[in-house]
Amino acid sequence: MLNFLWLFLALALVVKSADYSIRYAARLALSLKLSKYVVGFTIVAAISALPEALIAVSSSLQGIPSFGLGTLLGSNVADLSVVFALVVLIAGRSLKVESEILKNRLYYTIVLAAPLLLGLNGYYSRAEGASLIAIGLFFYFFVFKRNRRDKNSQAPKTNLLAAAKNLSLLILSVAALLAGAYLTVKFATASAIILGISPILIALLVGLGTCLPELSFSIKAAKKSHENLALGDILGTVITDATIVVGILALIKPFAFDQRIIFITGLFMLFAIILLLYFMKTGNVLTKQESLLLLLFYLMFVLAEFTIGGSAGCFAW
Repeated sequence: MLNFLWLFLALALVVKSADYSIRYAARLALSLKLSKYVVGFTIVAAISALPEALIAVSSSLQGIPSFGLGTLLGSNVADLSVVFALVVLIAGRSLKVESEILKNRLYYTIVLAAPLLLGLNGYYSRAEGASLIAIGLFFYFFVFKRNRRDKNSQAPKTNLLAAAKNLSLLILSVAALLAGAYLTVKFATASAIILGISPILIALLVGLGTCLPELSFSIKAAKKSHENLALGDILGTVITDATIVVGILALIKPFAFDQRIIFITGLFMLFAIILLLYFMKTGNVLTKQESLLLLLFYLMFVLAEFTIGGSAGCFAW
């Protein structure tokens, strides 16, 4: 019982500190007068990805990289289904999608397919890790180049005192994230061992919990009619997790894992982006009805994890 209490507190620390990280990073980024989509996709998304990224890195350093991989891919499935659905449902209106974003839809699918193809043999080498990082960084550059600076931005200029304050608070928030990530892995795996539960079930819950920062940020952005900030944040976080963070894990130490992680969680991630982009393309909006279908898709994912992944004990200890 005590392990679960500490797990809850550690995860709460991750979520709360990530929320503050997003807030202060966004304030710094908006002063640069970049387009809202670029701000969301690059700087805000990089901060949003920190919870699952730090958990994944911590798990690798503790000798259980499969836990980190499951958390990353599971978090992506949640981002592409539950998070988008809740943003629409809580905001109370359809989410508008600019045609410029939809022009890149094929590239999103290709990039998310890369870690699946490289992981089909159940092993990530350092060369494959470097390839994933290169793919992620190239896609960042591609999006940045295709989305020009926002010349009509009305964002106020940031004075040096305000910039220094936001930067200091951002550093403190990231430090808290690092501590929370380490503690989350420690108490999550301890709880799984005590209960004799497959770590895939614990990873599923942790992965869902780490989506809360981008969920809260995107809901606030959508309510203020900043749809591009919300879209950029979620999609950028997913790309970062699937390429750069997985690549970092492999660079730290090449690792083997059960191939069912790819065939279950990974394929659901790929199907989720295809389904999401299809919904977005219909009328350039994501409607409430489509959001409900995304929630149903996530329930199917959870059922698959429990019946196939959970009973199979996919993660190596």
